[in-house]
Amino acid sequence: MRRVLAAAASRYRPCRGFDLMHRILLARPDDHEGWRDAARALALADVTPGAVIWQVEGEAGDLFGDMKGDAPPPPCLPAFSVPKRFVDMAETVILHSDAERFALLYAMLLRLRDDPARIDDEADPLRRRLEALAREVRRDVHKMRAFVRFREVDDRYVAWFEPAHHIVRANAGFFQRRFANMAWSILTPELSIHWDGAILREGPGASRADAPAGDPVEALWKGYYASIFNPARLKTRMMLKEMPRRYWANMPETALIPELIAGAQARETRMVERIMPSHGAASDAGKALEALREEAAHCTRCDLCRFATQTVFGEGPANAEIMIVGEQPGDQEDLAGRPFVGPAGQMLDRALAQAGIDRSRAYVTNAVKHFKFEPRGKRRIHAKPNAGEIKACRWWIDQEKAIVRPARTILLGTTAIQSQTGKAQSLASLRGRELILPDGAHARATVHPSFLLRLPDRAKADEEYARFVEDLQAAVA
Repeated sequence: MRRVLAAAASRYRPCRGFDLMHRILLARPDDHEGWRDAARALALADVTPGAVIWQVEGEAGDLFGDMKGDAPPPPCLPAFSVPKRFVDMAETVILHSDAERFALLYAMLLRLRDDPARIDDEADPLRRRLEALAREVRRDVHKMRAFVRFREVDDRYVAWFEPAHHIVRANAGFFQRRFANMAWSILTPELSIHWDGAILREGPGASRADAPAGDPVEALWKGYYASIFNPARLKTRMMLKEMPRRYWANMPETALIPELIAGAQARETRMVERIMPSHGAASDAGKALEALREEAAHCTRCDLCRFATQTVFGEGPANAEIMIVGEQPGDQEDLAGRPFVGPAGQMLDRALAQAGIDRSRAYVTNAVKHFKFEPRGKRRIHAKPNAGEIKACRWWIDQEKAIVRPARTILLGTTAIQSQTGKAQSLASLRGRELILPDGAHARATVHPSFLLRLPDRAKADEEYARFVEDLQAAVA
């Protein structure tokens, strides 16, 4: 016993360095690993936030010259853990351009060391500021994926982009998977990334002059947008929110129509189809779906992303003939990251089996991708999405449908109906008949399985369940 106490005493020394200044030098602006290791060591030594100077190598200026960062102090406290929610938040906030991000995260780390439940305190100004930084990073990630424009130069595609935050390395994997079979380069002021089809390389930052000015494909791109653009349907305010002017110089279509809100998917799809080997449309669709899933993980199109655990994207074969559209994820789906895994999902699985539909061969998704709820004590009670939230998420499900191209769509409940028809309608007016959606797709509407779970009368519940199974059978007949 004495040996054990002596070993513990030698490991956890009295905290004497908490009031000494410590200079931590990070390798890169997005050096999450470096920050994490240093922050852990500082927290174990009980160093206060005000006693730490966080700097990035090459950005320290002349004040410290070529000094190296301080070695971490010895630990004086036992090991501790923090909620995964904070770990995920830190990985995102590190990418922000705010010079205070490292200090803010460290201050939050110390709070969570002493009280992990602080992560759930929505009134905490520090937590709210960190969440705001994380949202800005996610939005910048989305903008890069949406507004990068590749131009063909010899045997390579080259793009120029000016991110607001340090997101290039974190975003490289998306472009690597999205354009896996083509050679491309993305040039930014901070650094450049280059893919040759096998190896991803980094290079120094570039200037706009290093990027090509245009290519013959742009004439087709402008013509495409001129044919689909309807200026009467757009508002300048919406345009500036979704596509800020800072991106316009990189986008040829904006020279044709200044008020145009441009999407990236159409040109990306054409480019991929030109380059990808023809080894099966299902394989290409699967890659496109995975790229879309990753992009949706950073969605900030409405405020639901602030409170949900994660985006719950659709799942199923990319060549599924049947698409099932529900309302939104529930509590269990929000935690698991998969659609229809809770009680309503179990009810749906049983009904699909009785209707002769193999769920594993259907594509299952929701009209809204984030869980909307009202907190009641420790419980999270489902709240119905409003029209704005349904409309904000419509973009994602439209992309899912464009990739999967299902022959039949099953709409579960009025939220799915509103999402796919573009207007609020009663289920009673649509149930039991063939529907033609605005995109020409065939669909059937029925109840959401959660409706069946709420019926108190057993006889009525059995009757409605049988009718639900009949609706599913009719949808695929």
